[in-house]
Amino acid sequence: MFTFNRLISRFIAAALLFFMANLAGAEPLRIAVAANFTDTTRDLIALFEETTGYSVAASYGSTGKLFAQIENGAPFDVFQAADSARPEMLENSGSAVSGSRFTYARGKLALWSPETNVFSDPASWLASADFKRLAIANPKTAPYGLAAQQVLKNLSLWDALQPRLVRGDSIAQTFQFVATSNAQAGFVALSQVNAWQNSNGTLWVVPQQMYAPIDQQAVLLSHGKDKPVARQWLDFLRSPQALNLMKDDGYDIAD
Repeated sequence: MFTFNRLISRFIAAALLFFMANLAGAEPLRIAVAANFTDTTRDLIALFEETTGYSVAASYGSTGKLFAQIENGAPFDVFQAADSARPEMLENSGSAVSGSRFTYARGKLALWSPETNVFSDPASWLASADFKRLAIANPKTAPYGLAAQQVLKNLSLWDALQPRLVRGDSIAQTFQFVATSNAQAGFVALSQVNAWQNSNGTLWVVPQQMYAPIDQQAVLLSHGKDKPVARQWLDFLRSPQALNLMKDDGYDIAD
């Protein structure tokens, strides 16, 4: 009996090794992720890979540009946008699986400078235009850029500040403009500031009534509809572990 049990144990161990080897060698899950969610996604991937054995390959960029790539046939399995409009468009066009779309996080916009004491009254500082460059993401392709535009319009400063605006292709590039002092301040994602290594700086978390909610939605793309791991990833995004990580990074969680 002892010998038989040992044989069974060795068989199970060998089967598990074979299974994990197959997972490691399988085609990775391919996800397209809005640039603001880069740091959070890297942490989520590490947790997901550790617990499942699957491999995840992420591509980051502005929501608009990723949307265009998907429309042109890019082989992504999951799309995690920084808005709700583009995932809905993909669902309506048949490029995404109907009923798979949901809000995985709500973003927060912030006006930030790595320098200390740049502004105490953000609205007055913006109105003074006492700066050479103010960074925002492109409102046409980046939802956080659209939110920044809405804030400046709310303050009646959009037209007046045009000569001083420098636009990033994505919120990641916008953050780089500010972090490298190519712009004295900029409208970025709060999550990016939270991930910044240097805790010094000047920060204004913009009141959410000044811009439309940044509902970041995920959707299962047609390319990934037959991949169980794609659905597993979407379920993982709604797990307590993932939601707690998002909260810690500065996101609100959908009701």
